[in-house]
Amino acid sequence: MRKILQQNVLWLICLMLSLTLFGCGAPANQSSAPGGSDSAPQASQETEAPDLETSYPLTLTDETNTTITLEQAPERVITLAPSETEIMFAIGAGDKVVGVDQYSDYPEEAKSKAKVGDMNTNIEAVIALQPDLVVASASMNQKAIEQLRSYDIKVYASSPKTVDQVIEKIETVGTIMNVQQNAKKLADKMRADKQFVVDAVKDAPKKKVYLEYSPGWTVGKGEFLDELISLAGGINVGADKSGWYEIDPEHIIQANPEVILYPEGEGAGDVILDGIKKRPGWAQIDAVKNNRMYSFEQSPVVRVGPRLTDGLKEIAKAIHPDRVK
Repeated sequence: MRKILQQNVLWLICLMLSLTLFGCGAPANQSSAPGGSDSAPQASQETEAPDLETSYPLTLTDETNTTITLEQAPERVITLAPSETEIMFAIGAGDKVVGVDQYSDYPEEAKSKAKVGDMNTNIEAVIALQPDLVVASASMNQKAIEQLRSYDIKVYASSPKTVDQVIEKIETVGTIMNVQQNAKKLADKMRADKQFVVDAVKDAPKKKVYLEYSPGWTVGKGEFLDELISLAGGINVGADKSGWYEIDPEHIIQANPEVILYPEGEGAGDVILDGIKKRPGWAQIDAVKNNRMYSFEQSPVVRVGPRLTDGLKEIAKAIHPDRVK
């Protein structure tokens, strides 16, 4: 169990990816198809939304300050993090994925892809699959990125820390794969989800929230989970520190959160809830006294991918159930 929990901590810390896009290559070409009405001669014509096409060669710079140039849309892609895998499938480029990391379990189709290692990427397996591009986490896959580039394999790495940066990453991957229209549709949906939550809680009183994502560990300022709590109308009681850290139980008692959040499911979730209930003094915390302890589906919340705003809505429901149904 300790080994499993340690892996969860590492993965949750490492899966914080942040994207800084320094260049997007040549501007996209646009084309439109006319439409019309056959009701009356004077009826105005309507124009369909233009199809967005990527112009190649495409040159861009990633989070590691490395510039890559793609001569055409990649046909063979390997993803080294579950969030990157989810993005590829969500934008309609899953058929181009030839290999994934061991933890890429969503969507269902991802499970059938060749595995190229877990936190330790199997470099030989990646090379054998002959990828045109590897999509990776700048923070989690540092060693693998360096090794792959030494073999002249193109790697695009990112590390978003806000919802907006996640959305921008999705649009960038859409440009890379020449599926901009699909990526834009997904990005628009995520922006709408975010705005829905912001609007729903904008006049609600802020609730103090404690999030324990692994036994004894919480998230501080500067990370996207801290932002999710804020967007959902909460105040993260762990935000007096930065990054991901092991808690001081007495500090949480003093902070007296009104809501406690933790991942659902057997394993870590059960251990977290059991630990919360057994910690000395925690029975006096408002969230515990009032039974306002809520589990959340882990993957959408901790993966910086297309389901992140679904996770935001779940957090908002827990903090303000009267505002977000």
